[in-house]
Amino acid sequence: MSKMISASILSADFSCLGEEIKKAETAGVDWLHIDVMDGVFVPNISIGLPVIDSMRKVTKLFFDVHLMIVEPERYISYFRQAGANLITVHFESTKDVKVAIAEVKKSGAKVGVSLKPETPFEEIEPLLQELDLVLFMGVEPGFGGQRFNPNVITKIKTARAVIDKRGLKTLIEVDGGVNEETIPNLSKAGVDVFVAGSYIFSNPKGVAYAISKLRDLI
Repeated sequence: MSKMISASILSADFSCLGEEIKKAETAGVDWLHIDVMDGVFVPNISIGLPVIDSMRKVTKLFFDVHLMIVEPERYISYFRQAGANLITVHFESTKDVKVAIAEVKKSGAKVGVSLKPETPFEEIEPLLQELDLVLFMGVEPGFGGQRFNPNVITKIKTARAVIDKRGLKTLIEVDGGVNEETIPNLSKAGVDVFVAGSYIFSNPKGVAYAISKLRDLI
């Protein structure tokens, strides 16, 4: 599978979100990454179901929904109904991640599990065969525009080796601190999907330039 770019709307201009989405879509972005934060699991609050539902009305792009909320299993079906194609839950956000995984599968969405920078990959290694995607946070979740934590590269390389050895199709995604400086090494480490927000939507040269530049580097 060719490598993909997922544009994080957390960094978009919400006063004209529909236009921002269209810019990214026209520029050839593969996915839209949608961060949902509750102010409890992470120290920030972002968007919820009505915004995702409204976004779905203006695009058919693949919605990569990242739930940074406590007890995500309670809300899975609602996010699926709003238009999520992939729902990623945090390993650290639930008492039993297996329950959350089962709820996502039941909803019909693709399922991912995300790890904070300090959480060892080995925590979810036994679950890989159940997952469509593993999301590695390159920064502490909650805010955009942070610098990438280089220690995460080691975890990504380990995951790539395990996934390949086991012949799995589980994708590796990275979120946080992705830009033209960090993306070449991330690509070499084995990342399949690159989430970029600030670099795309706040780029002085524009959204189309940013997406094209990132694609050239992977």
